[in-house]
Amino acid sequence: MAEGLKLADCINETCPWSGEPVSADSLIVYQDNVVGFCNPGCRDKFQKAVQLFDGIASQRPGEAN
Repeated sequence: MAEGLKLADCINETCPWSGEPVSADSLIVYQDNVVGFCNPGCRDKFQKAVQLFDGIASQRPGEAN
């Protein structure tokens, strides 16, 4: 996931989950921005949450999950 991403391009300095400093091995692209997390676990938790909410948001009202 973080392959090719640079810490210098990251838009945040602290992990949104933990408040700890971001790590170069825990970067992801979100909405055309490089976002950092303190560890791969926090990064993966964020990616899973985004996928879940994107899936929900793409459903039309009244459709089953």
